[in-house]
Order: sequence, then structure tokens, then C-alpha cells
Amino acid sequence: MRGSGPGPSSGWEWENAAAGAVAGFATVAALHPLDVVRTRFQVNDGRLSNLPSYRNTGHALYTIARAEGLRGLYSGFSPAVVGSTVSWALYFFFYNKIKQRYSKGSSDQLSPGHHLLSAAEASTLVCLFTNPVWLVKTRLQLQTPVHQSRPYSGFYDALRTIQKEEGFRGLYKGIGPALLLVSHGAIHFTVYEELRKISIHFKSHKERMSQHGDELLNSFDYAVLGASSKVAAIMITYPYQVIRSRLQQRPRLDGSPKYSGSWHVLKETFRFEGVRGFYKGITSTLLKNAPAASITFVVYEKTRSLLGLARSQR
Repeated sequence: MRGSGPGPSSGWEWENAAAGAVAGFATVAALHPLDVVRTRFQVNDGRLSNLPSYRNTGHALYTIARAEGLRGLYSGFSPAVVGSTVSWALYFFFYNKIKQRYSKGSSDQLSPGHHLLSAAEASTLVCLFTNPVWLVKTRLQLQTPVHQSRPYSGFYDALRTIQKEEGFRGLYKGIGPALLLVSHGAIHFTVYEELRKISIHFKSHKERMSQHGDELLNSFDYAVLGASSKVAAIMITYPYQVIRSRLQQRPRLDGSPKYSGSWHVLKETFRFEGVRGFYKGITSTLLKNAPAASITFVVYEKTRSLLGLARSQR
């Protein structure tokens, strides 16, 4: 049997990277405006902000479209495409390679603990590679017509300016909570794997068929599994995302950061906004990420199957 889900593959490992890259691009292209809204909600603490106030997700989309046009809704699109495509490609590649290491060539299914460790290791590696890209995406998404600093003209200008004004360390702002968000990917993939095994087991008994697991599940199954596992991960780890976004804001005009570190964000957010402050933007996050996870896993599974079929026919 070929590697199941995002599981160990006995074939061409690069299938996982290629399928992940296609899935990442498809997800960003379809749902980027909701990501812009989420980021602006996350950083708007109601105090000395250059961002307008939005009542809800719908109002935010309308306000951004009216004031900034389509360009505003797709601000940060280039780094989002690069980040998502590269992240998913690396993630699926690392995840499957790590799972192969734990399986030691055995065809037996890995335990939930091994799935958790595999996902955590893969997330850590991806985080270290891609943090500068996500930092630029956040900065570009927060630029508005009333922004007082010189605006970044684009992805590469932002990278150069951050490097020049804030040094190499500036590109890794928010890396602390980003590494804590390793737990997000670990939870997401562990829940996905376990739900996937349950679904295959249920269908194999119900339909009394002899197909392999991959053949029993269809696109709708993968969509439901992807969305369900993503919602579980979001609800558990969302405060880390708020902390990371707030740390990644552009410094003030005098060069000083709004927050000195993760602990400062934690204290200030709780002091002025309470627990609700750590869940700002969660509605737009769920609206974006539940279907995004569905798209990602459906595209990933189908692309990988097509690549595997093409390889077998050579």
C-alpha cells in the first residue's frame, strides 16, 4: 500500500513536497482576504492603533474593500503565497520523512504519540525556515492608508527594510510564540491521523470492501477530516497566534517596539482586554482556516495520488 494520508511513503518522497506546495497555493489563493481580517483583529488592542475599528468579520471585509480596494483585501498576498507554498511543501516532506524514521521500515501504523512527535518536529523545522516570510506577511497586512511609517512597497522591499532597520534579529520577531505554535501543527496532524484511521476502519467494516485505506476515502471525507482537526488545533492554540501577531508589528516611528516580548504582550493584553483579547479575530480565523484545511488536505491527497499514478505508469 502507498503511504496513507500524510503518512509514511514507500515511493517517491518528493510527491509529498510537491502535493503540499500545490495545496498551500490553492488555500491562500481562495481565502487570503479572511487572513488579512484575522491579522488586523489580532493586533488591534483599541489603544493607539493605526488600524480602523471593525465591528465583525463582514464589516471588516466591507470596510477594507471600500477604503483600500481589492489591493487591501490581498495585502501581503505575495509572502502568503511563498510562505504557504514553501511551508506546506517542507511540512509534508519533513513529516513523512520523520514518520519513516519512527516506523523503521515497518508497515504497522504509528501510535498517536509518534504522530504527535513527528508533527512537532516537522513544525519546528518549518518554523525556523519560514518565520521571516510570515513576519513580512503580517507587516504588509497591517499597512493601511493612514499608516504613518514609510510603507513597504512589496515583499522584497519589506525584507530589505526590516534587515536594514532592525537587523537579522528583526526577521525573527515572534519566533518564541511561533515555536510554541508547533503544538498547533502537532495537534492538527495527530487529530487528522486518528480521525482518518477511525474513518477507514468504519468504512471498511460498513462496506465490507477490500480496497486499501486511500481508496475508501473520498474528497468529502478528506475535507471533513481536515476541517475538524484544524478547528480542534485552533481552539487550543489560538492565544499564541495573537501574541505572535502583536510581536510582529512594525516598530513605532522612534524605532521602539510596541511590546518588548511575549511576556509583555501577555500582561498588557490581559490587563486591558482580559481573556477575550487572546481570542480576537477567532471568528475570521475559523471562517478562513476550517475551509482552508479542507482545501489543503483534499488538494494534497488528490495531487499526491495523481503524482503516484504518473510515477507508476512510467
